[in-house]
Amino acid sequence: MAGTVDLTRDGPIATVTLSQPDKLNAMSRAMYDALGTIMTTLSADDTVRCVVLRGAGERAFCPGSDISEFDDTREGIAAAREYSEVTNPSVLAVAACPHPTIAQIHGVCVGGGMEIASQCDIRICGTSSRFGIPINRLGLNVDYDELPMLTDLIGPRRTLEMLLEGRVFGAAEAERIGLVTRMVPDEEVAADAARTAQRIAESAPLVNRIHKQMIRRLADPAPLTEAEKAAAFDCFESEDYRIGRDAFARKETPRFVGR
Repeated sequence: MAGTVDLTRDGPIATVTLSQPDKLNAMSRAMYDALGTIMTTLSADDTVRCVVLRGAGERAFCPGSDISEFDDTREGIAAAREYSEVTNPSVLAVAACPHPTIAQIHGVCVGGGMEIASQCDIRICGTSSRFGIPINRLGLNVDYDELPMLTDLIGPRRTLEMLLEGRVFGAAEAERIGLVTRMVPDEEVAADAARTAQRIAESAPLVNRIHKQMIRRLADPAPLTEAEKAAAFDCFESEDYRIGRDAFARKETPRFVGR
């Protein structure tokens, strides 16, 4: 059994579960394929308002790639490059999702698992969660496609420290350096992630997508065009703006429609 990536829906909230419990949800190549397909499908679905990524069970989010496959999938340069050409786009599909994403982190979150979680907009972990990329213990380095996942989040100096030491560290340190958004008691991780997803799903979906797009654009050093600056005001012509404005005036809860 090579593990699965499972998709469930609760209205506008989609949950994507990495599942290979006997290996702490280690990612097989088939699981990477499935993750990329699912994220691409969700990205194209405007009925989605929030995506939650988690690992099956409560022992681990994910410890990274399934090392038992390496003899077949990463033996030599050609095989390793071909493997990365499949797996990296699947991880990057998480980052490319236009909908808000949450990593619900229980337990172990290291290596490629930490890279997947780093692609999410919000990362919620438990107090006993563990993090790190001890890839130098395998005699391997990350490739250029993988590094921005970490340097954009915690900066190049902390990324280099983590890669050079190869140590696994706790949730409190992960929160302190900005690797996770917040740490909560282990027994509250699922509930906190669910509440967060619900708050996001109840807000204006167009605005959430626009804010994600704007933040990504600001990471590009190229000056904003006049058309881009003008597009920031398009929301004033949306149906959701009228719904939100009218609901505020009536002191009611808005029910946004995503238009």
